[in-house]
Amino acid sequence: METELRALARAREWYGPHSSTAAEWAPETLLLAKGTTTVSVVLPARDEEPTVGDIVTVIRRELVERIPLVDEILVVDSNSTDATAERAAAAGARVVAQNAVLSHLPPLTGKGEALWKGLAASSGDIVVFVDADLRDFGAHFVTGLLGPLLTDPRVQFVKGACERPFTGADGVTRRGGGGRVTELVARPILNMFWPELAGFHQPLGGEYAGRRETLEQVPFVTEYGVELGLLVDLLELVGLDAMAQVDLGVRVHSHQSTAALGRMAGQILHTAWTRLERQGRVMAAQPPARTLLQFGVDGQASLMNVVVAERPPLASLLAEEDVA
Repeated sequence: METELRALARAREWYGPHSSTAAEWAPETLLLAKGTTTVSVVLPARDEEPTVGDIVTVIRRELVERIPLVDEILVVDSNSTDATAERAAAAGARVVAQNAVLSHLPPLTGKGEALWKGLAASSGDIVVFVDADLRDFGAHFVTGLLGPLLTDPRVQFVKGACERPFTGADGVTRRGGGGRVTELVARPILNMFWPELAGFHQPLGGEYAGRRETLEQVPFVTEYGVELGLLVDLLELVGLDAMAQVDLGVRVHSHQSTAALGRMAGQILHTAWTRLERQGRVMAAQPPARTLLQFGVDGQASLMNVVVAERPPLASLLAEEDVA
């Protein structure tokens, strides 16, 4: 109990000095702080034709042409079946096919795979990750994340905080209704096992940024456990004081079905389990079950594999290739 209280006190102590809002980081001020630092914005995208072009257009217009903060806009096309790649390229992004990056490796699936491939394919000293399904996107999503990294060399990783409204099938938008897996799964897990991370508003949010040299030192879960895995691994690698969060305002995006959220929750639980095992905090006679049995509205059952694969730290892979 005493250890738990100390960890929560540490989270409260961290929160004030390491939390800010996007409005505090004016692009003109950040340009002065940027110096020779290069910045890549990476968007993992799978069937995001309706939104990816608008996001790229805003970044290019506001942060490449008007104020040159961003040096590279990279879209990782994650095996899309629509015109995602064409829309992104037409808007001014460099587009790479997920499986074409480090193509000598066996291909894997999932959002985390696209993020890891995006890290490998990009070149910036700072890498900003932005989800490609955002609506009403503003350049402040990027500048907010860049603020702490460009102005404080001690900061290694910045996570976006936001309000996530939920629009139901009836078309009514409800404040605070989004982020269901965050509230029902991720937040309880973090408070139980890594309470130092309890101060992060949106631990599963898709907007975050880090220094390349740091991001290349941690593994990437290839599916939906990637965000929780990164938080836990970075806490262990660089410590809480090297992490920050920025309030980006309202984040509007598409919503997934309850069944899809259940599979996401299973992947996050498996990701947490692997971290607890790796840190020597749990021991089990048998590993957790690999499957999740779900039932549809028609009563039909489906069995889904929720075990997550993992890519190694990119730095270790690059070092092996250099030796070879």
